[in-house]
Amino acid sequence: MRYEYKTQNVCSQRISFDIDGDVITNISFLGGCNGNLKAISKLLEGQTVSYIEEKLRGNICGMKSTSCADQLAIAVRKAYDENKG
Repeated sequence: MRYEYKTQNVCSQRISFDIDGDVITNISFLGGCNGNLKAISKLLEGQTVSYIEEKLRGNICGMKSTSCADQLAIAVRKAYDENKG
């Protein structure tokens, strides 16, 4: 299932990905630091929700209380929680 998440308080505006059970694929960001976000997307291809959360949750960007990576961790957990019910 394709999932789209509207980010908050970061440069990227939206994160899209496919979720199948707890496996995340085809991650893409709209906006943000293009090269870094493409690399994150490639590194996380086929990983689980818990793995992504473990690695990225709580990462911040500059003086912000979040980051694009943190927003991805939030998004995959939200998608997983919404789909398991």
